[in-house]
This record gives sequence, C-alpha cells and structure tokens, in this order.
Amino acid sequence: MGRKVTVATCALNQWALDFEGNLQRILKSIEIAKHKGARYRLGPELEICGYGCWDHYYESDTLLHSLQVLAALLESPVTQDIICDVGMPIMHRNVRYNCRVIFLNRKILLIRPKMALANEGNYRELRWFTPWSRSRQTEEYFLPRMIQDLTKQETVPFGDAVLSTRDTCIGSEVCEELWTPRSPHVDMGLDGVEIFTNASGSHHVLRKAHARVDLVTMATTKNGGIYLLANQKGCDGDRLYYDGCALIAMNGSIFAQGSQFSLDDVEVLTATLDLEDVRSYRAEISSRNLAASKVSPYPRVKVDFALSCHDDLLEPLSEPVEWKYHSPAEEISLGPACWLWDFLRRSQQAGFFLPLSGGVDSGATACLVYSMCHQVCEAVKHGNQEVLADVRTIVNQTSYTPQDPRELCGRVLTTCYMASENSSRETCSRARDLAQQIGSHHIGLNIDPAVKAVMGIFSLVTGKSPVFAAHGGSSRESLALQNVQARVRMVIAYLFAQLSLWSRGAPGRLLVLGSANVDESLLGYLTKYDCSSADVNPIGGISKTDLRAFVQLCVERFELPALQSILVAPATAELEPLAHGRVSQTDEEDMGVTYAELSVYWRLRKIAKMGPYSMFCRLLYMWKDVCTPRQVADKVKRFFSKYSMNRHKMTTLTPAYHAESYSPDDNRFDLRPFLYNTRWPWQFRCIETQVLQLERRQRQDLDGVD
Repeated sequence: MGRKVTVATCALNQWALDFEGNLQRILKSIEIAKHKGARYRLGPELEICGYGCWDHYYESDTLLHSLQVLAALLESPVTQDIICDVGMPIMHRNVRYNCRVIFLNRKILLIRPKMALANEGNYRELRWFTPWSRSRQTEEYFLPRMIQDLTKQETVPFGDAVLSTRDTCIGSEVCEELWTPRSPHVDMGLDGVEIFTNASGSHHVLRKAHARVDLVTMATTKNGGIYLLANQKGCDGDRLYYDGCALIAMNGSIFAQGSQFSLDDVEVLTATLDLEDVRSYRAEISSRNLAASKVSPYPRVKVDFALSCHDDLLEPLSEPVEWKYHSPAEEISLGPACWLWDFLRRSQQAGFFLPLSGGVDSGATACLVYSMCHQVCEAVKHGNQEVLADVRTIVNQTSYTPQDPRELCGRVLTTCYMASENSSRETCSRARDLAQQIGSHHIGLNIDPAVKAVMGIFSLVTGKSPVFAAHGGSSRESLALQNVQARVRMVIAYLFAQLSLWSRGAPGRLLVLGSANVDESLLGYLTKYDCSSADVNPIGGISKTDLRAFVQLCVERFELPALQSILVAPATAELEPLAHGRVSQTDEEDMGVTYAELSVYWRLRKIAKMGPYSMFCRLLYMWKDVCTPRQVADKVKRFFSKYSMNRHKMTTLTPAYHAESYSPDDNRFDLRPFLYNTRWPWQFRCIETQVLQLERRQRQDLDGVD
C-alpha cells in the first residue's frame, strides 16, 4: 500500500501584469515538478497576475486576463495528472477575493479564498480584497463560460474546505494566515489534514528569513504534518524584492530549502516523505489527540487521485537538512543586486550611471552593481539561458557570453566623479581606484563652470553675489551655494545617462542610480533634487552601519582593497570650501547627530512607534549612564525638529529597495504628514516638565547628602 508522497513547491519570479511571462513560468514549474515525480504542485500567492498589481486589481481586465491564463493552464497537457494549486484574484457574487484555485485533469476541485489579509507595512490587501470570513463553510461558485467550456463544470466549491485524496488530506493557508494568532493549520491539523500548503507573497527584510522558517517548523513541531511554503521571488515592478525561501518541512524538520536570492526565474523544490511518519508522530502526542477529538470538522472535497503510488517500497525518502542563513552583510550583497538585475532587464535599459563620490554610500552602490555582475556571470556559467539572453539584449551583442564580472561591469556601469573647487584629491583618487578595481567605465569631470554659470544668472538678475560662511557669508548664502552644486550634479548625471552611450557610438540609455542611505533620508540630510534624485536607489532602505559591514564584506569577498581607504575616511558632502586643501565638512557635524544615535532614533520612531515624549522616556533609561535627562531631552528635541522640518523631502525620495522596517519611504510604507509644526510645543512641554521634575529630585537628593 502506497504511503510515500512526492510534493513540489516553488519560487517564481513573476511580474505584475506580465500574463504571458507568468503563464510560461507557471507551466515550466509544473513541468519540472512532474519530471521530479511530484503529484502535487504549489505556486506563490497571486502568481497568475503577479502579486504587486496594486490598484490594477480594481480593473476588470486583471480579472479577465487571470481567467484566460487559468483557461490556458487547464487546457495544457503539462497540467495533466498532477494536482495544481495556483493563485489569482476572483470575483464571487460581486466581491473580489484573493484565491487559490486547485485543479486536476481539467477539473477545478476547490477555490479557496484568503481568510486573513495582510494590511500592514507595505501590504494593502484590504484595499483590493475582502477576507473570507465564513470559517469551515463553502458556497457554489458559478464558473465563467470560458472555464465551463473547458471543465464541463457549472459550479465548483468556493470557501474554507480541504481536499481528501485517496491517501491523504490537504489543506491550504495563504501567506498572512501563517502569521496570525489562530492560524488555520492548527484546526486543520487537528481535523486530520496531513499536508499543509502556504502560498506566499513575502518580501525581503534584513534578518527576517528566520521568522518564516521558525513559524513553519513550530507549526509542524506542535501538530505534526508536512508543510509546503511557496513564495514569489525577484522585483515584480516596485520597491520590494520577494526573497523566495520556498521550503518543505515535516514534523518540525526542514527537508528542502530554496534559495533566498537567485537569478533563476523558476525554482522548484520537491521532497518524498512518508505519511506514516506524520501519523506516528501525531499518535503519541496525547494533548494534541484530545484537542483533535473536539475540533469542528472541515468540509471535505473528495478527490479520486492519490499522491502516492502502490509500489513505492524502494522509493528513496528525503533527508532532513539544516537551514543555512545569510549574514545581514551577505543579504545586502545579494538582495539589492538581484533587484537591480530585474530592474535593468525589465526596464530594457543598457546599464547604470552612478555619480561616484569616493564615499561609503556611492562606493557601496557601485559594489552592488559589481555583485550583480558577479551573480550574472555565475548564473551563465551554470547554464541559465534566460540570464544569458537578457545580458545579450542589455549589451546589444547576440554572441556575447559574460565570464569576468569586471569586464561585464565595464559594459553595464558608468561611474562619474564630479569634482568642484570644494573637492579633495583624496575623494577623487578613492573614486578612481574603486572604479578601476570593479572595472566600471569611469568619467572624471569638473562642475565649476556649470555652477558659475547658474550663479552668474542669479547675480545678473539681483546684483548680489552670495558667498560661503567660511568667506564671511551668512548661513543662508552658504546653504544655497551648497545646494546649487548638488543640483547641478543631478542635471549632469541625467545628461550623461541619456547621452553617454551615444557619445561612444552605442545604443540605449542608462538608469541613474541614487545612493542616499536610510539614515540621511530619515533626517533629511540631502538636497531636494540633487544626486539623491535618481531612477532607483538600491541602498535607500539600508542604514550606514549595515552598509559599512557590507563594504567590509566586499573588501574580502571581491578583493577590492580600494574600499579600505573609503571605510576609514570621514563621511563628507564636500560642498563647503576646503581648509588648507583638506576637507572641512563632515556629515555628522552637519547633521548634529551621530549615525549611531540615528540608528536608535529610527528604530524607536518607526518600529516602536514612538513620538517625542515616548522616545524621551525610553532613552532616559537607555542612555542613563552616558547622558543627563537634560541632554537626552535636547537630543530628542533636536532630532524631531530636524526630522519634521525635512519631512517634505521624503515625498520626492527616489524609489528605493525596501530592506528594513524602519524605512521612511513616504510613498507606500511610512505614511506621515510632510507639513509639521516643527516646534512641537505640546510634546516638548511634556518632555520639559519631566526634565524639571527629575532635576528637582536630583537636587533634593544631593541636598540630603551630608
């Protein structure tokens, strides 16, 4: 009697509204799953249309084209003799649901709508979908005629049910449902479901992978069972990178681990597992069995199909594996680089243009492009034909095969050091050395003529000539002169991005890369519409601390010694006059706050959800050994004053790779006003009251000491 089942899950690099490409990737995954002997295939959440359709979900076209892709899947011989579980939006009784459609041999077995919608952080599912709230209940769904003609079914079950095959029972939960306090897998497992499936659309956040793995292993440790998790991977059209990590687990152990970052558009995992291992594991957990005897049953959809074969005695079983995690620095080297690759090939541009200042931020951005080139060469070396075809399109050479990351970097990355009279020789040489080591096409130019021309217009009109504070000018004059330099650099960057390849006799244009880190964005330490304004920013969600760890990794992994001098140099914008040929301006002095302090502020502001008063109260304890209450109050007030004064800059931030939960991205993630009362009178008064009370108490304590 058969009891060994081979199941498949996958990670697909789907693209919002790319119905043709999405269909081909789904078919390829099913084909691979069948080739590996699987009789059940699970795909990512909303894989037919792509997860990130956002307000396109409102359009009837999205529903129509999703149904057309479903029809193509039902009709394809590839989908025969395997249970296929695909994700798509469905309208049922004029309500839109995020659904799993499970079918076998041209028959739809069940449509299972999502019951707990993700609606925090980057997720807005309640904007487009309604959760199915009728637990353990189903209704009849009347199939559209185009599907009826294929399946010869008029209606199919729609709702919260499980599949009962000849040899086992399968239940679905969708992404967010795994993270809820009462996940469906708990009651499903108690009701005899042996295989749980989870179709996810889960994006990368630094240090998050373990949470997903822990939830799955804990679910199957407590309740027993086999758990399949599928996920989207890659950039499907916006700031998020979906990081794969498909997995198969059983009874608390991992049996298959998918890659977190990869250039493979289709990745399929399979495992062959023994159902008797689930049954014997559960049989000895008496507390589970007592709970199971009282659970309300799920509606069962009977399926005349078995996941196991009769003659499976010699079928080898999969062995447990230990999950391998990347360090945060490794995650940075891989995630944003993969995101850049997707953005480059899907935007059909010919490469990147990066203003390279000789500092950590632009240096880290250059290293990410170099890491991308490294991954492209590795993928081609391992036979990835899609990557080879894409890179040939990008470089416009049909016979080209990349082998050396430096050589490829010279084709796809143009770096540019834009010197001014305020630039130092040190930053110029650091930028040049790094460009030489990664192989980028490097340009050196001087922006002074453009700056003088712009200021000449102002002087001609007003009769006034502003000067730097170092030369006797006011702070207003000095800031305006700094901003002109910064904005001229942005104009020059876009000019060279459009015409640099033309000047070299090559087709296409370049994407401009920004390199403002998350700390500077949060505080507004950037000029609006300067080089922070770009097409995309791969480091815009990453802190200075994490970037420095990543750059150190690049020194060792990619053998780039030029990065050592970049790491030890003080961070500087070089917009003010030099003092005796040396840099006179540093970022931390300009900001009036250290990067270490900033890293605390942004975690408390966003993750701990603290306003000025709550932050003061928390820091009073955290910094009690290094700061007086008055110093803590002054620091908090200074931060919130600067943050609120510059919040308007967040509205124009370049689209950045989302890497952390403290991102200040105003567009989707960190929704705040951008016109504040920057004096914060009520909040700061509350802080002041507490400081005065603490100081009074401290004086009384001192008076009482002999």
